[in-house]
Amino acid sequence: MGVSVHNGDMGKHELPETTGAAGTVAVTTVRGPEKDPLAVPGPSAEVEAQRRKALRRHKAFALGLLIFAAVVYLICRYIETRPGDTAAWVGFVRAASEAGMIGGLADWFAVTALFRHPMGLPIPHTALIRKKKDELGVALSSFVGENFLNAQLITEKVRQAKIPERAGQWLAQPENSEVVSREVGKLTANVVKAIDPEDAEAVINSALIDKLAEPAWGPPLGRLLDQLIAEGKAEPVVQQLTEWVHKKALGSEDLIDRLLNERRPIWAPKFVNELVGDRVYRELIQFTEAVSTDPNHEARQSIRRFLTKLATDLQYDAGMITKVEEIKHDVMGSAAVTQAAPTIWASASASLIDAASDPDSMLRRKIAELSVRWGERVLNDETLRTDLDRRLMGAATFLADNYAPEVTGIISETIERWDADEASDKIELMVGKDLQWIRVNGTVVGALAGLAIYTVSHLMFGA
Repeated sequence: MGVSVHNGDMGKHELPETTGAAGTVAVTTVRGPEKDPLAVPGPSAEVEAQRRKALRRHKAFALGLLIFAAVVYLICRYIETRPGDTAAWVGFVRAASEAGMIGGLADWFAVTALFRHPMGLPIPHTALIRKKKDELGVALSSFVGENFLNAQLITEKVRQAKIPERAGQWLAQPENSEVVSREVGKLTANVVKAIDPEDAEAVINSALIDKLAEPAWGPPLGRLLDQLIAEGKAEPVVQQLTEWVHKKALGSEDLIDRLLNERRPIWAPKFVNELVGDRVYRELIQFTEAVSTDPNHEARQSIRRFLTKLATDLQYDAGMITKVEEIKHDVMGSAAVTQAAPTIWASASASLIDAASDPDSMLRRKIAELSVRWGERVLNDETLRTDLDRRLMGAATFLADNYAPEVTGIISETIERWDADEASDKIELMVGKDLQWIRVNGTVVGALAGLAIYTVSHLMFGA
């Protein structure tokens, strides 16, 4: 299976199948409707200006060396054409300069042909980057997919990296746990700040308040009360209630006197009212004290019977269930409940941000403690390390097997959308300075080769 590339007006190009260690990696870039061109990424304007200046300087140096070789050659030829004997050294210098000139010209042609037509002439197999940009993109993406996004290679690198062990060693150090605590706190605070309050309030309403209003309240309350009574947990409530009533009774003397004064006949002597009030007060005190101190008092038994009947009615009495539902609707429709979501979120988010930002908060301390504890556990538990390694390699294999074509497809598609002239110019700007040394080396190596050849020839055959 080959790689098919559809590139607008350039037609369809077939690249051979590429097979890596993990199998075949096929990169397919299908170009449908014409896409907007992408700007070729490059350095800042200042850096680009510096690179262009350096490129011009290296080009000038390479050209100057070529011109120097040409001038030396012409001078030597001029000397050789003069009447009389010519010095032997002239032949050696001429051969070196001639070969250097030829090598420099050949390498100039080769370097220039990568980016443009030499001297503007449409010579075949020149301006290669402009013409073959899309094929180079596909070849590059195929190379990346085969050699870098290979599942077997990636999993082997993950295994050799011993990521769980290194992570455990790093986390187990207290100073690093503080780094984890700080970064997690910063991330938590930023996430909370980024949440739209309206979205948070909608979640609170749907997940909490609306859910709370859905079921009938009566039966669950009845079952809860039943369970509390069965476990004896309602008795402290009864005790607190009787003690509260007794405490209120102790302070009710003035209230009793006032009520009796308001209701006594006008003809009744005042001392009679005082005697009755005192008697009523003392009887009330004795009664509430007996109720609060005697666990088996009849009043307590009545309260228990009332609670038991209430638990039953809440579960099975339709009238009671209806009354509770009416109360529920009143409660859920109250301003306090309808405005609960903004209040809950404002309070919770502020508390969470404060806790995440404060290095001495319980949240940050717990994060640091868990970091050290987890690091020590990873270091001491070989089974855990093995399991983490297996999971990491499985994740790497999954990503390589399922997403390598998408990643490599991005490479080829991006290069395809670059403007050919701009891409050629930017690539030359990146590597052109080094390529100019090819021209320099061609001139120098050519000159040395020409000198060596001429020397051997001179030694073998003479002048």
